[in-house]
Amino acid sequence: QVQLVESGGGLVQAGGSLRLSCAASGSAFSINAMGWYRRAPGKQRELVALITSDGRTNYADSVKGRFTISRDNAKNTVSLHINSLKPEDTAVYYCYVDLWAAPTHLEVWGQGTLVTVSS
Repeated sequence: QVQLVESGGGLVQAGGSLRLSCAASGSAFSINAMGWYRRAPGKQRELVALITSDGRTNYADSVKGRFTISRDNAKNTVSLHINSLKPEDTAVYYCYVDLWAAPTHLEVWGQGTLVTVSS
């Protein structure tokens, strides 16, 4: 069984910065993509950023230039560096991992971490 543990959410003023981290633990798995989604109040969950095993990244248009995703394959961790925060970035952020735990392909989600941006 693979579990994700997130950290780094909190309350921050607009224009501030934050770093979210997520660590995957378990046994006998191989991670493909890792990423972050978010669900803002009253809205559907949306992709924020994704990074593949070979380092290719994909960002939502609304966060390009402000958010940076990175991963450490040796530690099975993914981080999201958030700069120039805006009130509309307020949301619960969920870590996401796409992996193989032979012979099964799995998508695993973290419990979510709340980011609140005050104006």
